[in-house]
Amino acid sequence: MVKQGVIPDELTKPFWDAANDGRLVIQNCTACNRLQHPPAPACGQCGSKDNLEWKGMSGRGKIYNYGVVYDCPIRLLQDDQPFNLAVIMLDEDPGIQMYSHLPGTPVDEVPVGASVEVLFEATANGQKVPEWRVVG
Repeated sequence: MVKQGVIPDELTKPFWDAANDGRLVIQNCTACNRLQHPPAPACGQCGSKDNLEWKGMSGRGKIYNYGVVYDCPIRLLQDDQPFNLAVIMLDEDPGIQMYSHLPGTPVDEVPVGASVEVLFEATANGQKVPEWRVVG
């Protein structure tokens, strides 16, 4: 599945650079020890702007829920319809949720609650994005 290209901005560049290196990082506030995603210019809990860092994650999580996309408005994804769109909760913080097409999982056969691990796939412009695959 060819994915739409991502163009990092100043705020998200560290996340996308890490993805290109095969690493998953999430913004972390060292003032209140809170992970947040998507990244923001200030901590959503304590408001700190000076205590944000990028913290490496294990790349493991669980499938929270999913849907099947039958009518996608994104031209690059239309040839691959229907496809899964799963919500993934990170093991480090179930409040951090990411989305995935679940490469290798047949349409509408998503095992909700199953363990997943991150992998990185290139988009149309070469930028890698995190995707998730079901594990053992």
